[in-house]
Amino acid sequence: MAHYARSNEHQVVGVTQRQSINSSDDSTHFGRVVAYQPKRHPSQNIHHYVYPFEASVLNGQAVAGALHHLKEEGFVPDIVYCHPSWGEGLYVKDMLPKAKLLAYCEFYYRAHGQDCDFDPEFPITLDDELRVRTRNATHLLTLEACDLGVSPTNWQRSTHPSAFRPKIRVIHEGVDTFRAVPKPNGIFVLPNGTALSSRSEVITYTNRSLEPHRGFHRFMRALPEILRRRPNCQVVITGEDTVLYGQLLQEGDSWKQRMLREIDVDPNRVHFLGMLPWREHIQLLQVSTVHVYLTVPFVLSWSILEAMSVGAAVVGSDTAPVRDVIQHEKNGLLVDYFDQQQLVDAIVAVCNRPRLRGQLGKAARDTVVGRFDVSKSIAEYDALFRCTVGS
Repeated sequence: MAHYARSNEHQVVGVTQRQSINSSDDSTHFGRVVAYQPKRHPSQNIHHYVYPFEASVLNGQAVAGALHHLKEEGFVPDIVYCHPSWGEGLYVKDMLPKAKLLAYCEFYYRAHGQDCDFDPEFPITLDDELRVRTRNATHLLTLEACDLGVSPTNWQRSTHPSAFRPKIRVIHEGVDTFRAVPKPNGIFVLPNGTALSSRSEVITYTNRSLEPHRGFHRFMRALPEILRRRPNCQVVITGEDTVLYGQLLQEGDSWKQRMLREIDVDPNRVHFLGMLPWREHIQLLQVSTVHVYLTVPFVLSWSILEAMSVGAAVVGSDTAPVRDVIQHEKNGLLVDYFDQQQLVDAIVAVCNRPRLRGQLGKAARDTVVGRFDVSKSIAEYDALFRCTVGS
């Protein structure tokens, strides 16, 4: 959206619960932000299956009010782009019948065959199955109302019901390959003062949250052998110590705490840095010897593409979303999500073989520049918007 907000040809308004969404790196800049707030919280005594749906209805009502005020001011958009999961798009077509509604079709939940029942360590119950089906209610209503949808990858599009796929295009939001570049002389300084460089042996793992959905528990269990076999390596883990996608834990507990109770690692070699600002995140990836990306069949993280963009050698899980971007032994290595020994061996192999590491890293960057560069994404969105408005 920063591209369109900076253009004199477009007027961009962001409607959000946040008072401001402009960031220091300008990555989420909008020309104008209109904040909304639901009139109340969802009812505490409502059935837990429909609690999220009531929250979505409350969001949708509040957004409808915000759109009404914008119309009174004379602002009637040609296109409204929404995420269908939280209800903001529910009543857009009612308020703006002439506007084209685009939905960001990131993921469609299913109890079987995707993330929910993937890891047998976390079996689902009948209650989970029914809850997951109900969870899609808001998404379905928005899919029915929208004129077009956009999914970032082919696999994420494939999770949606077949009846709606014909109106879902595949356009990734893109990676800034101009700023996320290889930097052979890069330096990243740890909080303890240790300076890491491309001459260091650095194993990185990063995600928004440290949880089983992103294979955190499996990576942690592999660490003792990795540290033993690579006695000079430093392991840097970034991400919030919270749960975003899986089942919530009791207050005061976290997967980081659980794994550190289960396994013993040297705190002088395993570093938890929390969430990093984007520039520092890129600096860390630029000194990475091996970047590890594990995920159940779920949405693809930006972090794997950013790691590939800076030329890092990626060891990823052989799961559907990762196969959308990694070809085994071409631009990365794929390992069985459940095979701890295979994960360890792949990481050690990349550490041991500088030539392989270089080949994988170069091919990884070529992949991102060719398929995911933000300029390509902007061009595809331009074409989609013009086609949509003209239809």
